[in-house]
Amino acid sequence: MDSLTLMNSLWVMLGAILVIFMQAGFILLEAGSTRMKNAGHIAGKTVFTFGIASIVFWAVGYGFIFGKNGNFFVGMSDFFYSGYEIDGLSLSTSVFFVFQLAFAGVSLAIAFAGFAERAKLSVYLIFSVLFTALVYPVVAHWIWGGGWLSEHGKQDFAGSTVVHLTGAMAALAATILLKPRIGKYNKDGSVNNIYGHNQVYTALGVLILWVGWFGFNAGSTITVEDGFFGFVALNTNLAAGAGAVSALIISWIAGGKADIPTMLNGALAGLVAITASCAFVDTWAAVVIGLIAGILVYFSMKFFDKVKIDDPIYCLSVHGVAGVWGTLSTGFFATPELATIGNPGLFYGGGFTQLGVQALGVFTSGLYAFVVSFVILAVMKKLLNGLRVTEEEEMIGLDLSEHGVYGYPEAFESNEQKLGS
Repeated sequence: MDSLTLMNSLWVMLGAILVIFMQAGFILLEAGSTRMKNAGHIAGKTVFTFGIASIVFWAVGYGFIFGKNGNFFVGMSDFFYSGYEIDGLSLSTSVFFVFQLAFAGVSLAIAFAGFAERAKLSVYLIFSVLFTALVYPVVAHWIWGGGWLSEHGKQDFAGSTVVHLTGAMAALAATILLKPRIGKYNKDGSVNNIYGHNQVYTALGVLILWVGWFGFNAGSTITVEDGFFGFVALNTNLAAGAGAVSALIISWIAGGKADIPTMLNGALAGLVAITASCAFVDTWAAVVIGLIAGILVYFSMKFFDKVKIDDPIYCLSVHGVAGVWGTLSTGFFATPELATIGNPGLFYGGGFTQLGVQALGVFTSGLYAFVVSFVILAVMKKLLNGLRVTEEEEMIGLDLSEHGVYGYPEAFESNEQKLGS
């Protein structure tokens, strides 16, 4: 192995580790944004569903994405990946496999945000298998594995569509079928805020995700040659900062208070939005992309509440709406020098060609992820006698009903003792 291949392998392995560690960020973000009685359940299901995704991705997911004997729709080889190396590749193929596995795990974690606080544990188990086998790999093949969208020049450097929109559309299917949490909406249509139990956890989760995103985006360069990963990291950070600032300001102006959860979601929205375009746009455009993402996330959060779609972690706004915007943004801002895939954007003389390709990719990928996820969950709902825990189980919390012990047993025991006395 020559020195460049070794350095590339080390760099991408570091990226894979950062992306896998994003699961810790999802644990803190989701647990902090929901109620104490479900915290242990959220932490545990995140770990075991990533374990399931790892096995399924090894068995079929990687082959469906990158299999050589495939077609425009899906790959059809390289199943049960054995760790072989491909001659001439500029990094270890095994490292590349782990890197891609980490991305699949993130998309699944995003999808599960739409299940929060009300889905049965068995639903997580079965959906992990089917999403990692039938939903995520197909969209990934279309764009990254030589499928039909890649042939059209679809630009999605690190996954605003492949990872984030795909996960968000699965989450949308889940929220529709599971219906809102008990007490979220009143009969008159008014909304009750169900606050998360720990904003510090939420903020720490966002910061972990922010750091992990450097593996996500900068690691997707797949090489250390010419140091381009630094430019990608710069764009990533600028967009995240811009998203946090714009979301905080718009919440302050519109609501009269600087809302912390909105600010945190703005940072994530900036990160999601720049994920597609981080290698294709100039730094000033990264700031604009992040600023717009932060504004969009605020208004979309309000919209989904208005139409009574209960999205506890605001996954649809952060990963769905921002994922759409981020994907479309390259159609405006991609520069002739950086657009190594597809064409320059509208503002650089490329006309509407690339914007049309991006819109086509958003529509078809989002539709596929939603429809297939909806069908899977609808069939599961019938076979499992429902996707949702009972009303009593939801009221006492999934920690106790699904696992037999609270994530904070001392806190609940203390309250029970007080009530008993």
